[in-house]
Amino acid sequence: MFLTISTTGTAERPATDLGFLLHKHPEKVQAFSTSHGVAHVLYPEASAGRCTAALLLEVDPVALVRKGRGKGRGGAPDSALGQYVNDRPYAASSLLAVALAAVFRTALRGVCDALPGRADQALPLRIEVPAVAARGGTELVKRLFEPLGWTVAAESVPLDTQFPEWGESRYVRLTLDGELRLADALRHLYVLLPVLDGAKHYWVAPDEVDKLLRAGEGWLENHPEQQLITARYFSRRWSLAREARERLELARLAEADDVEPEAIDNAVDEESDTEEKPVPLAVQRREAILGALRDAGASRVLDLGCGQGQLVGALLKDTRFTEIVGVDVSVRALTVAARRLKLDRMGERQAARVRLRQGALTYTDATLKGYDAAVLSEVIEHLDLRRLPALEYAVFGAARPATVVVTTPNVEYNVRWETLPAGHVRHSDHRFEWSREEFRTWAEAVAARHGYAVTYAPVGDDDPEVGPPTQMAVFRKTASENASNTPSNPAKEAAA
Repeated sequence: MFLTISTTGTAERPATDLGFLLHKHPEKVQAFSTSHGVAHVLYPEASAGRCTAALLLEVDPVALVRKGRGKGRGGAPDSALGQYVNDRPYAASSLLAVALAAVFRTALRGVCDALPGRADQALPLRIEVPAVAARGGTELVKRLFEPLGWTVAAESVPLDTQFPEWGESRYVRLTLDGELRLADALRHLYVLLPVLDGAKHYWVAPDEVDKLLRAGEGWLENHPEQQLITARYFSRRWSLAREARERLELARLAEADDVEPEAIDNAVDEESDTEEKPVPLAVQRREAILGALRDAGASRVLDLGCGQGQLVGALLKDTRFTEIVGVDVSVRALTVAARRLKLDRMGERQAARVRLRQGALTYTDATLKGYDAAVLSEVIEHLDLRRLPALEYAVFGAARPATVVVTTPNVEYNVRWETLPAGHVRHSDHRFEWSREEFRTWAEAVAARHGYAVTYAPVGDDDPEVGPPTQMAVFRKTASENASNTPSNPAKEAAA
């Protein structure tokens, strides 16, 4: 990863002042260790008329894999192949932003003891980044940087210059020109590089709110794309994004000449008393699933594709569910689930109600037969379509629980996600996302093949135009279904 910062100067104010402001000597090549590689700072040119500082981040791919193992960061699939077929180390992203903050920490704060007044003055700056991951293209780059006073030149990078018919990649070649304080320019890059990428290489913790507010002070509170920036910066952790926007609004009001601080406090207190915080979609989905299981009278439940155990934990809180089995193909996810559920500290009676098992849902398992209900929550979209018949037979044909609850994203609703570029799925590991019609076509065929009746329910706000964000199907065995009937195996039929 590579970027350059250039400025021009005069005999009275030489361009080499950039070295003082960055706290890096133009005559030295310096290297700094980071958590994912080595950051080098060097000066390709340094004269009174023009000075250029370059930051080169040499990413260690082994460290990148080890520190992000199993996390599926940066759009790479969580698989052995995805660790190697991954272009993330070669384009500006949160990796470069973190290195920028580490290497130029003092410059970001606008501190320069050698030239105290210079750090507060605007400089003629040019910033060049050869490759920036921009999920939203050149138009998004301009929407983010132009309101900050930059003249933006953003050029899409083709997938292959020898094959122009392949079209453009998601990368752009970026050049920013403007007269700004160096500290402000660095803060813009620190915040907006990962926003353009739409992902971060590390888990976004609550302390990121304070980091964003420090870096965004003086410009983010009035930015026209504030909502998009906060949503992407926090990797769509909506609670953190909402907290950041609320605090930014306080900062904006505090700067207004006609608003007294007491009025701000009172306004916030009144709003917090009356405004209901929206319930996260994941919580609404779990409540909908629990409701369907209660309506079915289920007590022995399979959570197929249980992940890190959120639904298993919710089932454990209701004593009507006497036996809960969580199954997932990922051993790491099961380890996290066991830690989340505190299985090692659970009482004997409670522990007897729950089991976590490793297994692939596309293979039949005789031990999964005879349960009252099975849940496939946000699972089917993670499978290749050609493998879906195998999962269908393993669940509906072999295990044959009395009730099966399936939830999956509604692709029609994606247009309501402001930060999701057109044509993109909600998660990098989704192999497909269905419309309501496509989901119902699949569900009706499954029900007919295996002797189930199916009903549907929306999860989340049911938009009159595009439907709900999540769609749910509840399959129940029909009264005429009996054990002597042999269900068809669509996977074998497809192979034949």
